[in-house]
Formats: sequence, structure tokens, C-alpha cells
Amino acid sequence: MFTNRPAIKKENQNQASNGTTSNEGGAGPVSNENEAILRDLVQKRLLADTNGEVPIDDPVKLKQLIEKIFNEILVEKNLLLNREERVRLLESIISEITGYGPLEPLLNDPEITEIMVNGANDVYIERFGLIESTLVKFEDEAHLRRIIDRIVAPIGRRVDEASPMVDARLPNGFRVNATIPPLSLNGAVLTIRKFAVKAFTAEDLVNNQSMPPALATFLKACVEARINTVISGGTGTGKTTLLNVMSAFIPSNERIISIEDTAELQINQKHVIRLEKRPPNIEGRGEITIRQLVINALRMRPDRIIVGECRGGEALDMLQAMNTGHDGSMTTVHSNSPRDALRRIEVMVLMAGMDLPLKAVREQIASSIDLIIHLERMKDGSRKVVQVTEVQGLEGDTIVLQDIFIYSYTALRDGRVIGSLKATGLRPKFISKLKAYGIDLPDSVFAKS
Repeated sequence: MFTNRPAIKKENQNQASNGTTSNEGGAGPVSNENEAILRDLVQKRLLADTNGEVPIDDPVKLKQLIEKIFNEILVEKNLLLNREERVRLLESIISEITGYGPLEPLLNDPEITEIMVNGANDVYIERFGLIESTLVKFEDEAHLRRIIDRIVAPIGRRVDEASPMVDARLPNGFRVNATIPPLSLNGAVLTIRKFAVKAFTAEDLVNNQSMPPALATFLKACVEARINTVISGGTGTGKTTLLNVMSAFIPSNERIISIEDTAELQINQKHVIRLEKRPPNIEGRGEITIRQLVINALRMRPDRIIVGECRGGEALDMLQAMNTGHDGSMTTVHSNSPRDALRRIEVMVLMAGMDLPLKAVREQIASSIDLIIHLERMKDGSRKVVQVTEVQGLEGDTIVLQDIFIYSYTALRDGRVIGSLKATGLRPKFISKLKAYGIDLPDSVFAKS
């Protein structure tokens, strides 16, 4: 389990013995090589002292045991460290043994939303929507691979030459993707997307200017009136966050079935069934696809079906669900605009292998989807709703769209995007459906400004 290493270098011992006390300066920083040696000594002693029964289910006891062994080894090796270095070294060893090593501080930082490891010596993060480099490094490629194995092993996954790519969800809800050679030419690549422990609310999105209050009112009405909705946008634009926010408006007496590639949604209603696709095993068998889950969900008496993201043939089944008594269903699609979202859905429906004529596909789309909400990530890293578009129907071979809200860009000032989402002054055709549910929106929601 642990790599055998030589004893701590004598010169480091001499350097440490020339220091003062552990509270008064002491020796200089421990080298990376000797830090790794010391960590291995602690790991081996931990296994020996516990007879291999490491108390991983009791984090407090485990950390106390590591600290005790750490202090014993410092005494045995005559290593005197100043307080700062002693604390840093102990935290590093605890993180390496119990957590995710160099990534632990990044995972614990609430401001960081994404961690991108492009090899052992190249780590980036996303903070407030902007990517920045870090000083975080791994000892070598083998160290990075050990951390990846530690991340995916508890969830029953592995990364090796037979399975060089994995996409999974951690117990805390974070999404992790790992890719290793020969697929990756950069060495092992690891991407971790973090999600807020507490789900965002519509009020949060209004406060951080992702959308105006009028839109929040409109979206709440659409969900309550069972308007079929597609949320579109590029990677990292906040599609899942908005889907979470809108799901909170679903009445508590409805049965919701959510279907995801990797479970990310935070739906807080009581009557929720969460389904997650299953990848194939090592022999390439046992895969359960999103499409199979959507078909199965139709037999589970759902009031609403929420598909975390449509990527393939499941789009056809999702459209059929929307058009056959499961109004108010929602999904997300990667696209650059509402019109592009419809084109992508067309392609995904054709991927279902049903050999449907294009006009029939468009008729199905036009009769199933009522609303498209498009998001973008701005130059300053902020995420905003930039277009809210109604699907009005089919004229000839063209799906007719009408913008209800559209973002007006004003300027870029002090690095911040200045602009606002404004109503176009047009009311959606499905306003009669809202009224049928007893929802009468004020004129101010659609007033052109």
C-alpha cells in the first residue's frame, strides 16, 4: 500500500538539531522529499499500531492517532520544527492520509467552484466564474494517480489502462472526472466540480443579479402552471443551478422523478425519486442509459420528470413524456442560443434511431416544449439569464420562437459587465394556461422598459 523509502536524510537531521525549540524558530522547512519520507513513516506506523484496522469511520480518533504518531517520530528522528512548520507538516500528512492530499485546501475553500488538475504540476481553479492558476503541485505522476484512486475507490470505480476514463459523483455531491494516459497526453487529468451544500434560491439569483425579480415571478408562475421548460447554455453557465431553483416551485403534493447522468440536483420536496445512469462494468456489460431510465420513469406514475441533461436519444422520450400527460417537465441542453437548443434537440431525437422525417421531429418539438431559458457566462465570470423564449408552434418547416425577455448589454466597467434583462413587452401565448391555474401575473412583469 505504501512505497518503501530510505530513512530521513542525515543532513536534515543535523539541520533540525541545530535549531532552537519547536516554539522558537527551530529548523527550516522540511524538503518535499523528506516530507514524503516522514509521511510514509507515519502511514506505516499507523498500520502497525492498528494492526491494519485504521479507524476510518471515526475521523476525530484517526486524526488524534496520526498526530500522536507524528509527534513520536519527530522525537525519534530528533527533528525540531518551529510551530508554523510543525502545524503545516501535520496538516499535510493528515490531508494525505485521510483526505485528498494537495487538493484538500481547494476542496474546503467555499469560493472555489471547480478544480482542474492538468498533470502533476499544473493545477487550476475556478473562482467567481474566472479561471486562475495555483501553486498546488503533486510530488509526481504516481502521487496524483494515488489521489485519483483514493477519490474514486470509495464509490466503487477505478481508473486504469482497461478503464482510463471515469465520470462519477462523490458522496458530498461533487462531480469528478478523471482521464489518464493513453487517452490523456498531459498525464493524469482530474476535474472536480463543486456544488453548494445549500441549494440556491430564486432570491439568491436575484440578489447576485443573475436575473431580475420580474423573471423570478414569471418562472414561478410557469412551473406552477406546468409549462414544459428547457434550460440551455454552455458549460458552467449555471443550468443545473437554475433547474434546482425552478424545481423548488413544484407543488409538494406532486410526484417528481429526476434522472441524471451524475446526480447533481438538489430537489427538496418530499416525494422525489432520484435515478442515476449506470456505466458499463469492466467487461462492458450492465450499462443502464439515461434513455432507459426515462422510459422506465414513465411506468412509475410521475407527475413531473426532470432530466438533468439531454445528450442523446433520450430527448425523444423526454418530448413524448412532455406531450403525453407529464406537463411541467424540465431538462437542460448544451447550446449557444434558444434556436441552437432546438437544433440540438432535433439531432438528439434523430439519434434515437426511429428514422423519423425531420418535419415530424419538429412537430413533436413544437408541441412539447413551451419555454426555453438561455444562460451565459459573462466576461467578468458572472452567470446570467440572457434570453427567455417561447416556442409558439410550427409554421411550414420552421419552429416559431418569440422572445419574452432579452438581455441588454450596456458596457464593461471596471472589469464588470453592465447590463440588464428586460421584457420585450410581448406576452406569451401560454398566458391563458397560467390563468387556467388561477395565476394572473401583473402587467409590470411584461412591461417593456
